[in-house]
Order: sequence, then C-alpha cells, then structure tokens
Amino acid sequence: MSDRIRCTCQRCTTRGLMGPVIVVTVGVLFLLAQMRGGFFDFGNTWPVILIVIGLINLASAFASSEGHVSSTAYIPPAVPPATAVPPAPTSQAPTSYPGQGQ
Repeated sequence: MSDRIRCTCQRCTTRGLMGPVIVVTVGVLFLLAQMRGGFFDFGNTWPVILIVIGLINLASAFASSEGHVSSTAYIPPAVPPATAVPPAPTSQAPTSYPGQGQ
C-alpha cells in the first residue's frame, strides 16, 4: 500500500467528488438525450456540466479545512545514494596497443 497521507478534511473530500459527479452528470445527460430527445440533446445540455463543476467548486470553497493535512507534511525516508565500485585493476599491463606499429 502507499505510505501517502490522505487528507480527510471536508474541503478535500468535496474536491474528491468532482470526478464522480461529472461522470454521473454526463451519464444522466446522455440518458435524457436517449429517452426524450429533442431539447435534451447533449448539444443543448452541455452547460449543465459547467454548472455542476461550478457548484462543486463553490461547495469546496465554503467547506471547512479543519484537520487539513498538507501535501508537504509527508517526508519520505532518506535512501542513501548508491556508491559506484571502481573496476578492479588488471594484473598485467598490455604490451601493445591497437593501431601502433611494432
């Protein structure tokens, strides 16, 4: 599981509802378009999504932030950097190099 601390204040909880509420709203709008047609076509009702987003933002702005946990409150444990191991020295020096004449 994640070690991330989740905030459970009312403001963060309300903001967390944004995605599910938009999905439900779009589903209801498509359902109305299928059942009723005409004026309830998605092309006429898409501003409802903007209104729902605005209402969620208003609700989160007026919600209490008592008990809010800042995202900077979690400090992960320090992991020491990996140290590079130098290559082992060879026991013999080369006698000739490529490209040199003998």
